[in-house]
Amino acid sequence: MKSIAVLAVATAVLAACSGGGAQSADGKTVVNVSLDPGLEQGAIDAFNARVAQFESANPSIDLVPREYKWDATTFTTQLAGGTLPDVFTVPFTDGRGLIERKQIADISGQVAGLPYAGKFNKEIAKAGSADDGKMWAVPIAAHGQALHYNRTLFTQAGLDPDKPPTSWEEIRSAAKQISEKTGQAGFAMMTSGNTGGWIATTLAYAFGGRTEKLEGDTAKSTVDSPEMVKALQAVKAMRWDDNSMGANFLYEWGTINQDFAAGRIGMYVSGGGNYGSLKAQNAMKPEDYGVAALPLTGGANAGVLGGGTLAAVSAKAEEPVKAAAVKWIDFYYLEKLTNKDAAVADAKTTADSGQAVGSPELPVFDKAAFDERMTWIAQYVNVPVKQMTPYTDKMFGQPLVPEPTRSTQQVYALLDPVVQSVLTDRGADIGSLLNGVRTQAQALLDKK
Repeated sequence: MKSIAVLAVATAVLAACSGGGAQSADGKTVVNVSLDPGLEQGAIDAFNARVAQFESANPSIDLVPREYKWDATTFTTQLAGGTLPDVFTVPFTDGRGLIERKQIADISGQVAGLPYAGKFNKEIAKAGSADDGKMWAVPIAAHGQALHYNRTLFTQAGLDPDKPPTSWEEIRSAAKQISEKTGQAGFAMMTSGNTGGWIATTLAYAFGGRTEKLEGDTAKSTVDSPEMVKALQAVKAMRWDDNSMGANFLYEWGTINQDFAAGRIGMYVSGGGNYGSLKAQNAMKPEDYGVAALPLTGGANAGVLGGGTLAAVSAKAEEPVKAAAVKWIDFYYLEKLTNKDAAVADAKTTADSGQAVGSPELPVFDKAAFDERMTWIAQYVNVPVKQMTPYTDKMFGQPLVPEPTRSTQQVYALLDPVVQSVLTDRGADIGSLLNGVRTQAQALLDKK
């Protein structure tokens, strides 16, 4: 096993083989696997323990952990330069494009041999499948967006943390009260690294809008829909009329998590299963944490933006590495969802390291599998389950709408400056800004 303590040495030795795998001096197949950067020591220990367990069960494979986390600003460069690990993760939105351009390995043959290959949620499986239905990238986690809130700030502001907002009007009111009573941002929003477009699209969905309209093989950009305008007007009102959004208007996923865990943000929108990351990377205090269903205000068309994570293999990987990589994906990401012994072993290892077990998530397979797994790992669940019921009681009943499917990250990037303008320019003309983005977005969609 190559622990994170010897990561720099191992990476240097294997640098020439990065992205394609190698053989170690004793003839083992070497596979570089991704490890989230910035983890607390307990999370690193848990990861290294799982690596050791895998290598014990597969003595012909040598795993080398390498720090990696998908980031819109660096991923394309890493992909082109061949500096990604052999096994890496990407958001659902990247899957189809990577497959069409053959920028990841075709592992469909190996995946088809997994015992649960036919049990994936069909809608979720599409994110990692080619047009012929063969799976090139494996869905390992799915989420619906949620409203995360700091219970301690709610209490300090005179709000009931057991009764979080259930409408956007209540979100605005609570944000104003938190800001006035505590001096912290009542509500904050991501705006950079494509996350501004991600959250703006989330809000548009909640207000009943969409950012693209598919008609056969063509797609029409609708980023300037009345629902998107209305959603951004609501944000603008909180920022300028209420002054309840603090002073940082360049948040991305990592920095907003950091400030939320530190008690500087009352509420923000992100994936519903985010507690595990907040715990592992930001030492989130359990007593501070609350999560609620995202309010939907757009009638029958309103929905919760759903997304997730795919595990993929480098296009440069040779056949032995591809086979070993799929074994790791199965062992590390999926067995804990489908096999009782694996689920219990993973939960115990994770809990023993002090990391979160039982964070809310949508099932990659089906709700029955999710419920069964939760009974398997019940004794190891260590998250504040009761504080998550405003989300978990509703997450399976809310209409889940997939993220846009065409040029998704590029369109999100176009929307980032719009969100930033709304938060930094009181006179920003939302309609005009969105109209300009629609023209640029349509040009991207027409390239399909």
